[in-house]
Parts: sequence; structure tokens; C-alpha cells
Amino acid sequence: MESNWQDELPVGITVCDEQGVILSMNDRAALIFKKSGGSKLVGKSLMDCHPLDAQEKIRNLLEQKKPNAYTLEKNGRTVLLYQSPWYEQGAFKGFVEFIFELPEQMNRLAEIRWVNQ
Repeated sequence: MESNWQDELPVGITVCDEQGVILSMNDRAALIFKKSGGSKLVGKSLMDCHPLDAQEKIRNLLEQKKPNAYTLEKNGRTVLLYQSPWYEQGAFKGFVEFIFELPEQMNRLAEIRWVNQ
């Protein structure tokens, strides 16, 4: 049975390949980028969706294959964008971008104790 859990998750998820071409977007990402084309962005280059300064950052991310994270304020809310490289059998395949709206109040743990395995 196929599951589409990602489409009802309250997080935008966009996946691109190693060239920066958008492979998929969940429903939340399509809604976030509705004014830019929403799900019609699938198959398009990230370079076509960003201004020149952002294009340079995208090129650097694709070359360096390192995660990137930042927050921004939008409509009085804090949004976290986390961009992570993804791999298949050890081969770099592109990036996944997660867009989270952060709650006004967030707890911060000093540490977390994982169960020993």
C-alpha cells in the first residue's frame, strides 16, 4: 500500500536533483510556492525560480554538498528553512528542502538521552 504521508505533513518538502532541477514537491511546498507556479515548478530548474544572488548560493550548495539552514520572518511568523543533501547508495543525488513554521514559543533541551542500542 502506497502512503502519501508527506502531503498532509505541515512542512513544505521540495526535492531537487544534483543539477538543481525540481523532482518533487509535497502539497505544503506547492502551496508555499503557489504564486511562483506551485506544483508546476516540478521539472524546472531552481535557477529559474531564484534571483541572481540566490542562484550563486544554490550553485555553492550543489558543489559543496553541505547542509544549509536559516530562519526568516514572514507575516509575523518565524520560518525555518533546512536544505539537506540526499544520497542513494552513497552517490549524491541533490537536495531536500524542508520549510517549517516555528511555534512562537519553543522549548530548548540542554541534552537528550537516547536509548542505548
